Amino acid sequence: MTDRRESAWRTSSYSGEQGSCVEVRLSPVVGVRDTKDREGGQLALPAAAWRALLTTIRD
Repeated sequence: MTDRRESAWRTSSYSGEQGSCVEVRLSPVVGVRDTKDREGGQLALPAAAWRALLTTIRD
């Protein structure tokens, strides 16, 4: 049986075979974690902060 919380995580398409990237879970609070260390914790951001981060990165 698959844990629904695990299935909600999405890995970047840029990750490639090495898995050297981050995963994101979109919900009321956005979770970000290291693909290679999934048990190592996560960064939790309010949706507005996540949008601000993406806007800053894209500029």
